[in-house]
Amino acid sequence: MTGERDLRTLLHGMRPELRPGRYVYATLPGGEVPTGVTPVVTVREQEGLTLVVPEEQAVEEGLAHDFVAGWITLRVHSALDAVGLTAAVSLALTDAGISCNVVAGYHHDHLFVPYTRADDAIRALEALAAESG
Repeated sequence: MTGERDLRTLLHGMRPELRPGRYVYATLPGGEVPTGVTPVVTVREQEGLTLVVPEEQAVEEGLAHDFVAGWITLRVHSALDAVGLTAAVSLALTDAGISCNVVAGYHHDHLFVPYTRADDAIRALEALAAESG
C-alpha cells in the first residue's frame, strides 16, 4: 500500500491523535534492552542505543531518562518520500513554541512533544489541518 505524497492532502487529513501515557528518552551504551522494557522507538547510534519508552518502565528498570513526552500519531498514511509534511508540522509547532521530535514509521509519522504541551500541540496541528482544507 503506497502512502500519500500530496502535501495539501497530507496536512488536511493528518488527524493527529494523542496516545495515552508519558514517554521518555533513554540511552543504553551497551545496546541491550532490559527484559522489562518495551520500547516504542529505537535508534542505534555510535554512542549507544536510544530508546523511547513508557516512563513507568524506565523508572521500574532504573533507566536514566530525559524529556518527558506526549506521543502524537499523525493518522494519515504518508509516503516515506513525501516532501514537506515534517517541515509544515514543525513550523506550526515552532509558531506555538512547542519543541518536537519526529519519528517516521512505515505508515505514519509520530511526534514526541513536551508532555505538558501535548494538548497545545494537538490544537496547533488541528488548526493546521483545518487551514489546509
